[in-house]
Amino acid sequence: MTGQASRGRRGDQENRGKQGDRKDREDQGPIRVLVVEDDPVAADAHVMYVGRVPGFVAVGKAHTGVEARRALERMPVDLLLLDLHLPDVHGLHLARTLRAAGHHADVIAVTSARDLAVVREGVSLGVVQYVLKPFTFATLRDRLVRYAEFRAAAGAGEASGQDEVDRALAVLRAPGPAALPKGLSAPTLERVTVALREAEEGLTAAGVAQAVGISRITARRYLEHLVEAGRAERRPLYGQVGRPELVYRWVSGAGRRR
Repeated sequence: MTGQASRGRRGDQENRGKQGDRKDREDQGPIRVLVVEDDPVAADAHVMYVGRVPGFVAVGKAHTGVEARRALERMPVDLLLLDLHLPDVHGLHLARTLRAAGHHADVIAVTSARDLAVVREGVSLGVVQYVLKPFTFATLRDRLVRYAEFRAAAGAGEASGQDEVDRALAVLRAPGPAALPKGLSAPTLERVTVALREAEEGLTAAGVAQAVGISRITARRYLEHLVEAGRAERRPLYGQVGRPELVYRWVSGAGRRR
């Protein structure tokens, strides 16, 4: 065989290999997510959110670190949606032990804590994104879409240069704070959240309006936002004349620092 023919055959093999690699990536299927959240209501909401994002599938949920480790032993997982405050272990410690055990799933941390030291520690443990509670479906969808884009870029083979590396990493960075629904503000949401958390028996929209100093209609918008985010629940209050009034209650466990 001549040298030219040999080189041609090697080139054909390399091209077929590259085409096969691309096909493998195309055939990988949806990104498999394990939701790790101790609060059952929040866990169900997060599973529902993940299922609404094209290209992602929630393969299970775990309420403790032990359950998460067992789930990872049973099935392949690409991404953990990980609550940092679990009843048996801190989420970052769980991430560390999973890395040591050879599990390489990426992590999106779900937390109420604003401690940047925790953020810094998480970077070395595979935490690619942080989502602060309470959050909406739109916020999580944005993080998941960005993660999918990063995963696709990072799995595309060797980078051509620094610019391509920078572009891949920049995908994970949100352009700015996640926007609340139109007409809602972060300071008012915080005041509504505090009022609701302090009311053990729950509050009606009128009760929140009085406590915060806003209109009843505005209070209800914020309360419904918290319900959608899985941070509050509502139930009808019967026993009065006319239509029953809705009582909103902070979901148990949602107010702890993560």
